[in-house]
Amino acid sequence: MTARYTMLVALALAACGQAPEAPPAPLEIAAGSTCDLDGMLLADYPGPKGQIHYKDDVQPHWLCDTLEVLAMLKKPEQVRVVRAAYVQDMAQTDWARPHGHWIDARTAWYVLGSKRHGSMGPTAASFATEAAAKAFAAEQGGRVLAYDAITPELTDLSGGAQHDGKM
Repeated sequence: MTARYTMLVALALAACGQAPEAPPAPLEIAAGSTCDLDGMLLADYPGPKGQIHYKDDVQPHWLCDTLEVLAMLKKPEQVRVVRAAYVQDMAQTDWARPHGHWIDARTAWYVLGSKRHGSMGPTAASFATEAAAKAFAAEQGGRVLAYDAITPELTDLSGGAQHDGKM
């Protein structure tokens, strides 16, 4: 969902006399938290992580890599209502052991194609500001994209870790 879409939904709900539901706050990764897609322990791997909060689910769906988050959000067949989606601001947390510093995934800036890898190999480094993303790209390579510029094709997860087609 783009910011414009979110605003339109809020305005429509307000016109109907319903206040929009506040998005849930991001949660912190617990020692035993695992990725909903592949069961990997989140704390065991480097790079930015993510969490998606769906309507009617009490707990977030954890993802061990931002490309997984983006793939879930950008899938054309996505029908579940997303209340909130968060990724980590990698300008504020340690790449090897990221903790905290959650930002809205739909307003974040991403660097795709850098030299830095996440839990699944090549990843999308996430940042709260365009300036931080550009500074990272200048040092680590890659291209800077706003969330709205990311297409489903850029989030292809086929091939698994390191894009190994044998998985």
